[in-house]
Amino acid sequence: MISKYASFVRQPDSAESLTVESFAVDGEHVLEGVLRTSDASYWYPIIGGVPCFLSGPMQPDLSEFCKRHGLPQRRSGNTRPESVDQAKTNETFSDKWRRFKQYGLEPEHKAFLFGWYCKKLGVPDLEALKGFYRDKSRVLEVGPGSGFNTRFIAENCPGEVFALDVSEAAYTTFENTRHLDNCCVVQADLMDAPFADESFDFIIADGVLHHTPNTRAAVERLYRKVRPGGQFFFYVYRKMGAARVFTDDHIRQNFMPLTTEECYAACEGITELGRELSRLNATITLEKPIPVLGIPAGTHNVQRLLYYNFLKCFWSEAFDYETNNMVNFDWYHPHNAWQHTEDEVVGWLKELGVVDYRFNDANPNGISVLLTKPTA
Repeated sequence: MISKYASFVRQPDSAESLTVESFAVDGEHVLEGVLRTSDASYWYPIIGGVPCFLSGPMQPDLSEFCKRHGLPQRRSGNTRPESVDQAKTNETFSDKWRRFKQYGLEPEHKAFLFGWYCKKLGVPDLEALKGFYRDKSRVLEVGPGSGFNTRFIAENCPGEVFALDVSEAAYTTFENTRHLDNCCVVQADLMDAPFADESFDFIIADGVLHHTPNTRAAVERLYRKVRPGGQFFFYVYRKMGAARVFTDDHIRQNFMPLTTEECYAACEGITELGRELSRLNATITLEKPIPVLGIPAGTHNVQRLLYYNFLKCFWSEAFDYETNNMVNFDWYHPHNAWQHTEDEVVGWLKELGVVDYRFNDANPNGISVLLTKPTA
């Protein structure tokens, strides 16, 4: 609902406020229009209800939009060298969220996904998760995908909720949240987020920052947008044991050059392996650890043992076959998919001056961080 929150959105490179000009509306939604700078020298398109702030190689073709509304061709704006890499990653996720528009919104998905969010944010149950958002006045979700979590936040937050995605997921999120009058979706690079610094009570970036050209730089850029005393949650891939790292690198180097259609097909054997191992429901017990591979002693489900230590062959009965296959595609096709250690992340937080933070042990192959920004 950009018409309601246009005054909060800023020009990325100058933090100048913008004004809305509407060409097509649906109720309070501006479906087509522009956001203009105060001197009208520069504009950003609103297409499909979503303002687009992308530039350079990520900027969409606006020739038809300009022709339709009698606008001059828009210059591409500043381009960072890393934008070329990000544009390649965008192709993966734009395709993914065009296909899986109901991910997280199906009833059978919710128990699995929101149970995981409870673990990530360190709350005991769904009611506590709802309560987590009830004291927030302004929230930003970065990388909302289908928008299922943005919808949940907006339904439980008394204030304003913004969603930002660099890919065409922004349009999927808009369609899945357009009925909520406290929600606004923008398409932008998080490195050029169109919001003033220190704007948000809470920012969440779940499984997003490791898909940027530089995870640490992405953490810092979003941290600037958190108000003093506000909170920031991010989840990044953990660097796994040697065998898993080797296999991941080998598969990714072979799958990244594939088209999305080819990669979905190539992942099917991996998905089938995950399914069949999972349905064995078998366990083994290791009395001794294997430190060189990062495998602890104890009782292990066989599918999870292979999944965490040798090959990401995801399977969950909460999802259908295509969605499980998408999760494996999501791991092996993106151009950027960095992995990190807790020591690395602690180093980032110290450099930012963060002293109040915790790691929530949600799962072995990710690092969940919830921090509070110092007030002074």
